Amino acid sequence: MHSMTGFGRGTHATERVVIRVEASSVNRKQGEVHFFMPRDLTELEPRLRKHVLGRITRGRININVNLEHPSGAGGGIRVNMGQARALKAAFTKLSEGLKQELTPESTDYLRAPDIFVFEEDYQVEEIWAALQPALDEALDGLVEMRAEEGADLQVELERILAALAALTHEIEEHAPSVVTAHRENLLRRLRDADLDLNPDDERILKEIALFADRCEITEELARLRSHLRKFHSYIENSGVVGRSMDFLCQEINREFNTIGSKANDASLAQLVVDGKTELEKIREQVQNIE
Repeated sequence: MHSMTGFGRGTHATERVVIRVEASSVNRKQGEVHFFMPRDLTELEPRLRKHVLGRITRGRININVNLEHPSGAGGGIRVNMGQARALKAAFTKLSEGLKQELTPESTDYLRAPDIFVFEEDYQVEEIWAALQPALDEALDGLVEMRAEEGADLQVELERILAALAALTHEIEEHAPSVVTAHRENLLRRLRDADLDLNPDDERILKEIALFADRCEITEELARLRSHLRKFHSYIENSGVVGRSMDFLCQEINREFNTIGSKANDASLAQLVVDGKTELEKIREQVQNIE
């Protein structure tokens, strides 16, 4: 079981280029990969995305790529004179419109896109050959951190599941007393109303039987125990289980709601509230499980 939060860093150097990659991830329902790297490497994005999603299936993964050249190994700088003249012409037109003399400063030329073009003399395949080892190293660190955090989440989930199992047992133990309490309350109200009926009267037995049927939660408890066992199996699974856990939380919540609607007893209702409180803690943790 892995968390969806992690970070990793990788570096690979050749004679012509040094590539540094940082990979970080946060929780998302699907797998999303976002790249932050030089525009010249844009054509590598499909290959990089496939490579990343081959190892990580869920979460938003940010990949930062920094490319450097050893001294003397880089390309040159080309000045796009057409873009520079266009910028100057735009300032002239703006001056005429505002009736105010405006002239571009050197910083304006530097900030404007595509005026200074950094030309690289490398081939894409050359960069990919250097980029892949750095990316794998970063992903190794990312996956390792996600696994470590997943182990911490596993400990917390097992603690909460133990609490849910204990509450389920309390509900099961308390459930029979609900019918007994209803019988005693019914007989007490009849006595208070000066209705001297035999406790074995058919009408009383029928009322108690109907009440017991409405309060019957054996099936809900059986499903609840089954869901908890299934949740334990997901915790011990090393695969992608986040979505399955999220669905199972919904099913456990459904059983608690049904038990609560049938409770007709303050103590049983409180146990249900306690169970749903613990379940909410699980749902919060599950949102960060791959």
